[in-house]
Amino acid sequence: MAINWTEAQIEEVVASVIKNLKTEVGNTSTAWDSKQYGGRKLIGIYEDMNDAITAATAGYKAVRAMSLVEREKIISAIRDLCRKEAPIMAELGVSETKMGRVAHKTAKHILVADKTPGTADIVSQAKTGDFGLTLTEMAPFGVVGSITPSTNPSETVICNSIGMIAAGNGVVFNPHPNAIATSNYAIDLVNRASAMAGGPKVLVASVVKPTLETAQIMYKHANIRLLVCTGGPGVVKSVLSSGKKAIGAGAGNPPVIVDDTADIKKAAKDIIDGCSFDNNLPCIAEKEVFAFKNIADELIDGMQENGAYKITASQAEALAKIVLVDVKNPKTGIVKKTVSRDCVGRDAAVLLEKIGVKVGSDIRCIICETNFDHPFVQHELMMPILPIVRVKDIDEAIDLAVKAEHGCRHTAHMHSKNIDHLTRFARAVETTIFVKNAPSYAGIGFGGEGHTTFTIAGPTGEGLTSARSFTRYRRCVMVDNFRII
Repeated sequence: MAINWTEAQIEEVVASVIKNLKTEVGNTSTAWDSKQYGGRKLIGIYEDMNDAITAATAGYKAVRAMSLVEREKIISAIRDLCRKEAPIMAELGVSETKMGRVAHKTAKHILVADKTPGTADIVSQAKTGDFGLTLTEMAPFGVVGSITPSTNPSETVICNSIGMIAAGNGVVFNPHPNAIATSNYAIDLVNRASAMAGGPKVLVASVVKPTLETAQIMYKHANIRLLVCTGGPGVVKSVLSSGKKAIGAGAGNPPVIVDDTADIKKAAKDIIDGCSFDNNLPCIAEKEVFAFKNIADELIDGMQENGAYKITASQAEALAKIVLVDVKNPKTGIVKKTVSRDCVGRDAAVLLEKIGVKVGSDIRCIICETNFDHPFVQHELMMPILPIVRVKDIDEAIDLAVKAEHGCRHTAHMHSKNIDHLTRFARAVETTIFVKNAPSYAGIGFGGEGHTTFTIAGPTGEGLTSARSFTRYRRCVMVDNFRII
């Protein structure tokens, strides 16, 4: 069943838990670290990556010996703990990374618990004919090495763990350095759930201090049979260069087209809801809008009615100088614009204050009109800033939107009732996810049909990963027998 929560309902779901959370855990910035939480040692966290891989290998051997029913019991326990501790992980994630919104991260954890496929996703195939029977089954790889991001740290750890365990694998993680403690808390949660359900005490593992060096150990270790990376283009490239089977979930810059057949009032609300969700951290979120000229004013008015604050061209230029900084490549000497880490995932009010504008908490998103070449259009900001470009017709809209997406083939959105326009854009942009007439998060099952994932593998083609993505196919052939017709 599709989850379809409004902004107010999301806040209400977690309000009572968040109210008591500070009392329960104290000052979260000092009450926990990457190997302990509230004085309790986290399970499955090691000083050395080799030790972590050894532990995950033992976990794999244990889960491989289990029946599917036993495996599903572990997954059910993970889901239960994830729902129960979603507000804690959300609070810790925001505290550690300084990105996102607690209520939205809570909702994302509940989404992961409810809509990440388990063992039911592992399906065998049989073919019979004159020469007997051939059975094809989805088998585990063994130990999966997983690189996880800072934008959705614990969500990705738990989502990946459910799918990888459902497939029969053990898992070792190398989390993003800026979200170590939050990620390791989620790894501990998975191990606690496993022990509660009769599984191994350590089924998934991590390290106290993940680095490029620990990642290299993971890449080269003989026990790691599959690498899965959720992150930026640099880390995805390194995984794909490892020489091992790899699944890569890279960055995107999702465009939105709004034509003059759309329900403009609904489109305005949907776009702001999607763009502002967790302060635009999800890679699927709306990043730039291409609106037909004859409906652009109405669309902008609708956005402002739904929590958007429109800034002037001069204010946009001032903000661009703050959220995008020049970084020089030490090897090539080339200077290029890079998103400021201090601004990623921050509240709209925090960003506006940097240019001297003070607003209330009701402001969720910053909008501005720009031309196509503006850096807000060309860079994936991952913050609630939404540039709007006016276009004359569908031809210009599609041309510019495809260029702005930069060939990432990640996600695109369109608000329209014209089937021809929708079809033309979908064919031209070739993205893994294409959302029509809904907020971006509908594309991962939040208010839309279908399963959820936080590892969307565009570069390597698996798409929205699930348990079956982490399996290898094995064929068993019986000649001249077992065909009963």
